[in-house]
Amino acid sequence: MKSSPDIDTTSEVASRTAGSPSIVLSDVIVDRGRSTVLQVPHLEIAAGYTALVGPNGSGKSTMLHVIAGLLHPSQGSVRLLPSGTRDANVAYVLQSQRASEHLLVTAREVVRLARRRTFPGAASRAERVVVNAVMERLGILDLANRHLADMSGGQRQRVFIAQGLAQQADILLLDEPVAGLDLASEQTIRSAIDDERAAGRTVVVATHDLAEATRADRVVMLNGTVVASGPPAEVLRPENLRQAYRGRVLDLGDGSIAIDDDHHH
Repeated sequence: MKSSPDIDTTSEVASRTAGSPSIVLSDVIVDRGRSTVLQVPHLEIAAGYTALVGPNGSGKSTMLHVIAGLLHPSQGSVRLLPSGTRDANVAYVLQSQRASEHLLVTAREVVRLARRRTFPGAASRAERVVVNAVMERLGILDLANRHLADMSGGQRQRVFIAQGLAQQADILLLDEPVAGLDLASEQTIRSAIDDERAAGRTVVVATHDLAEATRADRVVMLNGTVVASGPPAEVLRPENLRQAYRGRVLDLGDGSIAIDDDHHH
């Protein structure tokens, strides 16, 4: 019999050493119907930048959903450990924001939604300071009063990244944050990721782009389970890529390989 899922946010404030985990998945199994879509015997994710890579259907988004608490595993536990001087909390920026194309809300209104829990009611000075700061970081302060419907895809994505940053969470989850964006938006979002990493936060990014994954402190390669986990140079090796991507791998004959991950990265 499968045990009930255990999602535990630890409330004890503790001193943490460099490299200690902020997210721990133990014996996690996620079923969809009669199929198991993700199985993680044990995985620890420390503060810094962790990239989740793997082909379509490998479990990247599923893992983000589980960490965020949006999806409860059929079995196992997910523990979010405290960071700094407060309990762990999670900000999650989803991959698809297409519905936002038709929303008659402004950029500032979207970002302010992230502060409603902390500052309910009318906007306070503290809220305005946080909102303005993250919008300036993402280069959208001049778009504050523009509706999402009037923005490009890259501008909309920067608004939602700003909303995630405005939560000032210990853990930031991003699903394909730079996929299909213009170069300027890519660079701005990557800079924001680097800032969060430098601030000691835990940033977990699902990406199809293996070149992007080389920028991370750690890579977790998935194909329904964890194929490999560790520094990019150790994980992004041909033998691991062949195991994860299987039929999508083409040997080029000179010791190198090419991968078509359906996104043509």
